[in-house]
Amino acid sequence: MSSLVRVSLIQVGYGDDETLTDRVERVASQIESLPDADLFVLPELWAQGGFASDTWAELAEALDGPIVRRLADVARQRDVWLHGGSIIERAAEGAALGPEGRGLWNTSLLFAPDGELRVTYRKIHRFGFGDGEPRLLEAGDQLAVTDVPFAGEATTVGLATCYDLRFPELFRLLGDRETGLVIVPAAWPLPRVEHWRLLGRARAVENQTWVLQCNTAGTHRGMTMGGHSQVVAPTGEVLGELGEAEDVLTVDIDLDLVEQTREAFPVLRDRRLVGQV
Repeated sequence: MSSLVRVSLIQVGYGDDETLTDRVERVASQIESLPDADLFVLPELWAQGGFASDTWAELAEALDGPIVRRLADVARQRDVWLHGGSIIERAAEGAALGPEGRGLWNTSLLFAPDGELRVTYRKIHRFGFGDGEPRLLEAGDQLAVTDVPFAGEATTVGLATCYDLRFPELFRLLGDRETGLVIVPAAWPLPRVEHWRLLGRARAVENQTWVLQCNTAGTHRGMTMGGHSQVVAPTGEVLGELGEAEDVLTVDIDLDLVEQTREAFPVLRDRRLVGQV
């Protein structure tokens, strides 16, 4: 049985003039018309704006809101796995607001082909050095992993988001869950795009796992986004990379390469500081 899986990273571009409703419909319609893939991936906060922190509270929605419902419909119609990027999640009525009492999270979404919201991930590392995410949002405190039956057998998929790339311990913990594929949506700006490219390769090499990095494009709130979405193999090889403009990157990845890489170069067996502070 083939272990090849076709992934399409949708590098959404946007500015400040498009409404949330129009952007959601534009992107949903784009996915509906793209060539077939096993997995589609969207960037971080593509709908509500990665740097539009002043409107996050106003545009936040619960996990049964219109963005989630539209993405679920797309997954169901296309009969595909869909990583919906992330949204600003608002706590459902009556639900816990988090330890800081804010009730808002930067939450990634993975939908199954039947439209089920299979797993969510609340971003653990909030970017902003005291402003933006740390000031407005709760921090996640749970890893997100799930088994996805790609190519006829289960592959353990882990989720991370943008700034998480700078924290290798998160990816080590995902690796300890036998993760073979990590999906990383982002709103990573152009001035630090070389960090984005380098860190994605580092996380793939050190954990011998596939890393799918889907970034945003365009300029909004005065910030030019970095683009350069990329697919990185467990060997560290970049199998495909976009430029700075809105675009779609489609790559066939071989899931068997994870085990082949780990057997050929069994570096992970030599870890000695596991579990130590």
